[in-house]
Amino acid sequence: MIRESVSLVIPAKNEAAGLQRLLPRLLEHVRAEQIHLVDDGSTDATAQVARQHGVRLISHPYSMGNGAAIKSGARHATGELLLFMDADGQHDPADIPRLLEKLDEGYDMVVGARDAHSQASWGRGLANRLYNRIASYMTGQRVDDLTSGFRLVRARRFREFMHLLPNGFSYPTTSTMAFFRAGYPVGYLPIHAAARVGKSHIRPLHDGLRFLLIIFKVGTLSSPLKLFAPLAIAHFMLGAGYYLFTFLTQHRLSNMSVFMFTAAVTIFLIGLVSEQITQLLYQPRERDG
Repeated sequence: MIRESVSLVIPAKNEAAGLQRLLPRLLEHVRAEQIHLVDDGSTDATAQVARQHGVRLISHPYSMGNGAAIKSGARHATGELLLFMDADGQHDPADIPRLLEKLDEGYDMVVGARDAHSQASWGRGLANRLYNRIASYMTGQRVDDLTSGFRLVRARRFREFMHLLPNGFSYPTTSTMAFFRAGYPVGYLPIHAAARVGKSHIRPLHDGLRFLLIIFKVGTLSSPLKLFAPLAIAHFMLGAGYYLFTFLTQHRLSNMSVFMFTAAVTIFLIGLVSEQITQLLYQPRERDG
């Protein structure tokens, strides 16, 4: 059995079919009282399935979102370690001991990184690779799977950032980038995710755009100059190119070039100020170690 210091948090919305398959397998590895299942306003038999298997049930009166369910579970959990996993049967309970072993190597968060065969479609796989590349650039660290919902964290570290977590599907994005910014080590463990049971609640286009917005939002809180400096350089190069063109053809400095140079300086200064604000924002935490 998995050590008692681990609390499992499983957000679920209309996942009765998936839970019927997941919970019996999960109870081979953990005790029922370690499992906190958050019913996010389900209209099917999700709550009944949870009660049948004796796990701890936390119910939302209406659907508040996947991230809200994660936060509810984290508030109720008592373990020193929090294990998050989906209710749709994609995550294999047999991988839990491997996550624990990886965490014991000195990490504060270990993410189950899905292999190429685990993606629901080629479009989803392409989008996830794009997210990983952007997040790697923003954090300066390699990010193998930004959006995986199968992750093990130290509870005290995770709760530091709960106020930053959105209520939607992008809590993995925010938590990963917040851990990197705070200097908490994040590790990745290759896993294979099975096909989900039932229909996905993710809307690829809508939620994909939200993921990108959150990456840039958290990126500006973690490394603002990595976002603003390239924009400033781009404006400066455009201004310089247009100035060269007008000087060679009209022998003058155009207003457009002046505007682009001014915009470049302004954007760069915004980046510098944002960097200083970020340093002040995280200074107490960094000083405490």
